[in-house]
Amino acid sequence: MIFRINNLSKNFGQTHAVRNLSFQLCSGDITGFVGPNGAGKTTTLRIMATIEEPTSGFIDIDNRSIVAHPEFARHMIGFVPDSLPLQNDMTVHEYLDFFARAYGIMAARRRSLVEDLEEFTNLTGIREKLILALSKGMKQRVSIARALIHDPPFLLMDEPAAGLDPRARIELRELLRVLARQGKGILISSHILSELAEICNSALIIEQGSLLKFGSIEEVTNHNVTVRKLVIKPLTELEALSRFLLLEPGVENLSVNGKMLEFDFAGNDEEACELLNKTIAAGHRLVEFRFRQQNLESVFMNITKGEVQ
Repeated sequence: MIFRINNLSKNFGQTHAVRNLSFQLCSGDITGFVGPNGAGKTTTLRIMATIEEPTSGFIDIDNRSIVAHPEFARHMIGFVPDSLPLQNDMTVHEYLDFFARAYGIMAARRRSLVEDLEEFTNLTGIREKLILALSKGMKQRVSIARALIHDPPFLLMDEPAAGLDPRARIELRELLRVLARQGKGILISSHILSELAEICNSALIIEQGSLLKFGSIEEVTNHNVTVRKLVIKPLTELEALSRFLLLEPGVENLSVNGKMLEFDFAGNDEEACELLNKTIAAGHRLVEFRFRQQNLESVFMNITKGEVQ
């Protein structure tokens, strides 16, 4: 299945929160949704979840408009907001049962469904606790379980890792991987870019409501890269190796970082291999010789300006 967003725009008076945004989310994909604060991520997610209506543009799931058919869309989408809507006097089990009833799930199936979800999201041990008494991480688990009540093929998540401790973030990552293996398409916004890169197979970067980049992680991090960073750790002294490298073609902006040498290298893989051979032939003994790959965080810092609308 394909969740397609085409030329989406949303205005609040004179503020253009989202501007002609186009991308798509496919079954089994985990897509990282990245942008500075105020970039339009939450607005986009709320429109996709049918909570807000777009000013213009077209959004469909397998060619069926979610604006024209919002009830259809709500059965296809599970939405995890940035904070769990609280019913303070409800236990975890009562809360999930309430939403199962809201989706019209009958009693016999509802009981087993809620119990299965509690087990899947590791809530069984706290099912009788009041939601008000839960930690941030446990509330996020409840929010995910609620979003999965109707077994939607797409899951939209707004900053689900915000405020979680390291263990809770690791558990969330593993849960998302399981859901993706089940065929669910997941769009997740987060400011923790290193973690997004670990679990996502595609990324979407926006700023001031406009698309900057969209594609697979490899496409986003390597697009238009003509100069790569090479890192060398020698056994020989750094100064002698530095003098040698500065005379080689393609070597620029060389610097010393502790016991390592780092520099920009404009050559391809074959030319890098030739540089390695020449370095060793010149008598320099190396412990490490590698490219430092551009990551999602460095791409984000390079292409965004941190401006808000």
